[in-house]
Amino acid sequence: MTDTANMETRGSASGGVKTLLRLEGLALFAGTTLLYFLWGGPWWLYVVLFLSPDLSFAGYLAGPKVGAWAYNTMHCTVIPLAMLTIGFGFAPPLVLSLALIWLAHIGFDRSLGYGLKYAAGFGFTHLGRIGKEAKG
Repeated sequence: MTDTANMETRGSASGGVKTLLRLEGLALFAGTTLLYFLWGGPWWLYVVLFLSPDLSFAGYLAGPKVGAWAYNTMHCTVIPLAMLTIGFGFAPPLVLSLALIWLAHIGFDRSLGYGLKYAAGFGFTHLGRIGKEAKG
């Protein structure tokens, strides 16, 4: 492991904190999916778009720094939360649907342990190491 990878992952969550963060992800997934149901959004749209934030993986073709930036941009809650807030009162219904689907995806990923990425590589996340990096 490089010194950069070591420096960037020292602050990764572990133990009970990691479990709590993953449970928060599960709550985000379940809550936004329930809201989507109550909102009456079209389920075909949910199914089609649920995994779409993972298209950001393509950023890793340009290297780990670009990949981490692309992944984190699509897996950060700031933009979909802003969309959700705006969508409740001022935007077309599609904006609310997109925000709920996006947040559900982020929650699902976090519940599985896929956290925001460090530039050291895909396996280095704020929730700890995943994949082959977890074994190394």
